[in-house]
Amino acid sequence: MTYNPKPIDTSMIDLPKEILELREILAKNVHEVWAAQRIQQGWTHGEYRDDQKKTHPNLVPYEELTEEDKDYDRNTMMETLKAILSLGYTIK
Repeated sequence: MTYNPKPIDTSMIDLPKEILELREILAKNVHEVWAAQRIQQGWTHGEYRDDQKKTHPNLVPYEELTEEDKDYDRNTMMETLKAILSLGYTIK
């Protein structure tokens, strides 16, 4: 069986300007939550990801991530907010 992801369609959602202004703050928080969970699980910073040794190169402050890695956090956060709005909820 092949997995076929079906995320909520958010293509018609435009986030309000006020939310867009929070983009970096929320993206940083996504990273901080991820990093805190990994550290709690015994992961440490390492040059390469190694699941056996529990090392990961992204266990650094958000500001030290590459733009590509920051974009991952930005996109995760933006799609989550769009999904909330797409489901009919409001953000005040």
